[in-house]
Amino acid sequence: MDRRTLIVSGLATLGTAGCATAQPGGPAGADGLPPPSPSATANPSYPTGQAETYSREELVNNVSDFLGVTAEAAGGAVERAFQDNGRPTAYIAGEEASGAFVGGARYGRGLLYMKNRQPIEVFWQGPSVGWDFGGNASRVFTLCYNLQYPEVIFQRFPGVEGSAYLVAGLGVNYLRSDDIILAPIRTGVGVRLGANVGYLGFSRTRRTLPF
Repeated sequence: MDRRTLIVSGLATLGTAGCATAQPGGPAGADGLPPPSPSATANPSYPTGQAETYSREELVNNVSDFLGVTAEAAGGAVERAFQDNGRPTAYIAGEEASGAFVGGARYGRGLLYMKNRQPIEVFWQGPSVGWDFGGNASRVFTLCYNLQYPEVIFQRFPGVEGSAYLVAGLGVNYLRSDDIILAPIRTGVGVRLGANVGYLGFSRTRRTLPF
């Protein structure tokens, strides 16, 4: 074997060894890259820093479309919440049902929206006590203030005493836990609003008991 043949043969052997060493341990995807690790898929990373806020115009249109009310009615409710709390960082659009005979319960389901993040499904439930009778079902659009990450919503939010009011036929009240304030805007709410005290607990799955 001549000298040139030996050199070519040696280079080929080194190239084969290098490729074998660089091959990933798991199966490669269609683009040739290894698939993402399970931990990366299960725990998506969110942007750091303060969450982006929603403007009054964005929310008036969303409230009007979702609740099926006029822009004037939606604007009155949103404007009141903006005066009290500023610009929200998130909102929940959903439906709920409630009933009471002195003691009552409320159950709901919806989607939590934040800018530049995927919507997530949330459930809420909670008890109430007061001079409260009857039942109702309604749509609810909840403005969320100082909510920086979606996972923080999963806790209990007591009602703020004396915060319930009606604006253009829409019921609005405040719930608060630490710095996070929720302002549910409901349709079809009558004298029940403000006639009871209680809390709402948010969860990832539906719960049978309201506590």
